[in-house]
Amino acid sequence: MDSQDSIITAMATTFISNGLERPDASDIRRVIGLPLDEAMMQLNSGVSRADADGLSQVYKTLFRKMRQDGQVHEPLFPGVCQTLSELDRADWTLGIATGKASHGLVATLEPHGILDYFVTRQTSDVAKGKPDPEMVLRAMKETDTPPETTVMIGDTTFDMEMARNAGVLAVGVSWGYHKPDELYQSGAKIVIDKLEDFESVLTTVMEDGQ
Repeated sequence: MDSQDSIITAMATTFISNGLERPDASDIRRVIGLPLDEAMMQLNSGVSRADADGLSQVYKTLFRKMRQDGQVHEPLFPGVCQTLSELDRADWTLGIATGKASHGLVATLEPHGILDYFVTRQTSDVAKGKPDPEMVLRAMKETDTPPETTVMIGDTTFDMEMARNAGVLAVGVSWGYHKPDELYQSGAKIVIDKLEDFESVLTTVMEDGQ
C-alpha cells in the first residue's frame, strides 16, 4: 500500500514541532522502512540517539492522532487484493516484516480486509528493524519454513539487505521508494514491474534458487 503521504506529513510535523528543520519529502521517502530512530538520525545529522528516541515517540503519538482523526490515507496499489488471493489459493504461506508496531499494522490492514492473509506478522515492537534479519528469521521459525523456500518481497534496499542477511531470496518491486537498480545492487534476484507477475516470478525464482 502507498503510505508515503501520511508518513511524510507526520515526519515533517514531528521535526517542525521540535524546532528542527523540516526534512525534504524525497529524503523522508528514502528512509521509509528503517527503524524510526535510525530514520530520524539519517534525516538530521544533528539528532543524537537520545534525541531520536524522543522524536520517535512524538511521531508515534502524532500518527495515532492522525489515524483517530481520519487523516491517515493508505490506499492499496491496484491489484493487491487479487494478487494476495491468488497467492493464498496457490498455498503460499504469507507473512509481513514491517517497521510498524503491531497495533499500527492491524490498523493499516484491517480496513482493507487483508490482515488474515498474513499468518506471521513481524513488527518493530517484537523484533529488530530492517536490515537486521531478525524479522525474517522469526517468520521462518513461526511457520516452520526453511530459508531455501523463503522469499522476501520489498520495495527498498533495506528489504533486500534484510533478505540477504537472513540467507533468503529477495524480490524487489519497482513502484516503491527505491529505484530498481538500487534494489538489484542490494541483492534482489529480480525486480517486478507488475503485480500480476508475482506468482509466476516467485515460482521461477524458487526453482532457480540462490
